[in-house]
Amino acid sequence: MKAIVIPRFGGPDVLELRDMPEPLPASGEVLVHVQAAGVNFADIITASGGYPGTPPPPLIAGREYCGTLESATIKGPGSAAIAGRVMGYTQWGAFAEVVAARQNYFWPVPEHWSAQEAAAFPVNYFTAYLAYWKAGLVDGVPGETANRPRVLIHAVAGGVGTAAVQIGKLLGIEMYGTSSSAEKLARVRELGLHHGINYTERNYEEAIREMTTGEGVDAVFEMLGGEHTGKSVRCLREFGRVIVYGSASGKPSILDSRILYAKGASVHGLWLSVFSANKKVMDAAWARMSQWIADDKLRPIVGHVFPREQADAAFKLLLERQNFGKVVLTIS
Repeated sequence: MKAIVIPRFGGPDVLELRDMPEPLPASGEVLVHVQAAGVNFADIITASGGYPGTPPPPLIAGREYCGTLESATIKGPGSAAIAGRVMGYTQWGAFAEVVAARQNYFWPVPEHWSAQEAAAFPVNYFTAYLAYWKAGLVDGVPGETANRPRVLIHAVAGGVGTAAVQIGKLLGIEMYGTSSSAEKLARVRELGLHHGINYTERNYEEAIREMTTGEGVDAVFEMLGGEHTGKSVRCLREFGRVIVYGSASGKPSILDSRILYAKGASVHGLWLSVFSANKKVMDAAWARMSQWIADDKLRPIVGHVFPREQADAAFKLLLERQNFGKVVLTIS
């Protein structure tokens, strides 16, 4: 089979399209013939050797996919039968024509979704939904405008960001978002973002203070690392929470815990690699999102599609912060 391989750790240029042996499914795994795969910043970190638990190269890149089950019918979330197309999550190995998929880590593809849309769902939408869950906001207050929860979403025009805006709209959240582009912010407003902040023009900490008349927000979805973890805490109001799910800056979070005391604030970690192993949590998240999908209220935003031969270009697009929504590779 053809696969995108990381032969040695490095930047996007190390990626190679190679012939590789098809995987042999272990107990609890089934084979999926992959049609499309989502590209995540975590894939870039994996290629560089910075992602925790990454095995030594060579290894096949990619952590989410859409494809067709080789088996006729199997049990999926909540023991429901699944046949045909599935969308799933894995630690690596998704950028290949065949992936050995764990049965608790994939879900049926909605009939009206393309393979590219389905490949854009697992990582971004579960991360976004679980961020609201960790923030204690999944019950929301739809229809209310006074005293509704406020959330600041960093990188709001990216994959997780656009997913968080869609979900936040359904939950009745007042949403603030940061991006480097006025054009991107305008596009995200069409999805439901209320307040955009161009961080190349304004300090978002100061902007949040002004926009909320000094009150702050209830939660911040933070994936930048470095100084931004501390800045995000300062954007909170009383008892607020920062949900940390990445470190795109490549720098460890800088946080003086003393700034948590005055507000009773807290910082929470969200790593999908850990959460995906908790069947109860994942099934509950899927039950909620699958109903929204069935009601046609939730659909992935695919901004860029590359052929597998241009995986390096897809990685570079993410690195240069030029993407809007999800970046997807066609595999077969």
